[in-house]
Amino acid sequence: MGLPFSGETGPHNAITDVPGVLVGFSTLDGSTEDGKIIKTGVTAILPRGHADEPAPVWAGLHRFNGNGEMTGTHWIEDAGYFFGPLCLTNTHSVGIVHHAAVRWMIRRYASAWSKRPMWALPVVAETYDGQYSDIDGQHVTEAHALSAIEGAAPGPVAEGNVGGGNGMRCYKFKGGTGTSSRALTIDGRRYTVASLVQSNHGVRDVFTVLGVPVGLHMPFSEGEQRELGSIIVIVATDAPLLPHQLQRVARRAALGIGRGGTYGGNSSGDIFLAFSTANPGPLPVFAPMHLSMEHLNDGACDPIYRAVIDATEEAVLNSMLAAEPTPEFRPGGNVCPALDADELVRIMTRYGRGPTA
Repeated sequence: MGLPFSGETGPHNAITDVPGVLVGFSTLDGSTEDGKIIKTGVTAILPRGHADEPAPVWAGLHRFNGNGEMTGTHWIEDAGYFFGPLCLTNTHSVGIVHHAAVRWMIRRYASAWSKRPMWALPVVAETYDGQYSDIDGQHVTEAHALSAIEGAAPGPVAEGNVGGGNGMRCYKFKGGTGTSSRALTIDGRRYTVASLVQSNHGVRDVFTVLGVPVGLHMPFSEGEQRELGSIIVIVATDAPLLPHQLQRVARRAALGIGRGGTYGGNSSGDIFLAFSTANPGPLPVFAPMHLSMEHLNDGACDPIYRAVIDATEEAVLNSMLAAEPTPEFRPGGNVCPALDADELVRIMTRYGRGPTA
């Protein structure tokens, strides 16, 4: 669209611009025999692809507002890493997706499981799609989750009404899955920082794009203006960062979503995870007693913080621009509109923030 977002994107402007990171989807669109709408799914992120041996990625967490779920976080906070797939789905499907991810890990890492007693603590996060899908029907199955994991691939990433983001809304527009990346140089070395979001948050009157109060020019007239949704932000990088640094990176995602106007309402689950694919190696149980890791000086991390904020801000907008209008399931009678790109450009141009040449 040519909107003047800052920073240099990667080749796909996606989380898959981080080398080795794969993304897959399972998207459910349909209805039950009694007319209930099914609009949900699963998004799978594989930080180390389809490797046959389990290998950790160093990680950090931040909970901006806690009305939500992300499994495996206690161990990440203690150990500073996780391994295996990272999945996003709807609130009532966390259990079956977790079950499927464990099964995939047992099968994929069969060699490691045969050497010693092992356990799997996959990361599964959620946002609520009950307004546009029969969430109580629990239509996501183990097969759906396995399909998303096994189908994870590099390259361009679909956005909008796909995967776990299929039934979500954002600032009272249709939201869902969005992603963006930034390329940067630190001390002569090139790195990528990228965000993938599952956006389901925000109220219309605060919706802001590049500082422009867009929501005030696209008023929302249906019912109460309360923030009832959530957002999951997954940040990936190939920069060598320690867990405490990745925790600081995850915190910056809050600034990224804040640029869109959200204030993190009481009923919103705003949970962020950052991981680094640098410093590859075996799980600690298979590693020697003394280890060496390369990592950036804390004082060198400012460009990464800025990149996280920029990529997260754009990922949220991308999730809306790629989305399609969706009929409401409950209470019914309305259609969640897509963000009108042409109208957005007109508003941005009025404020001198329109497309650049």
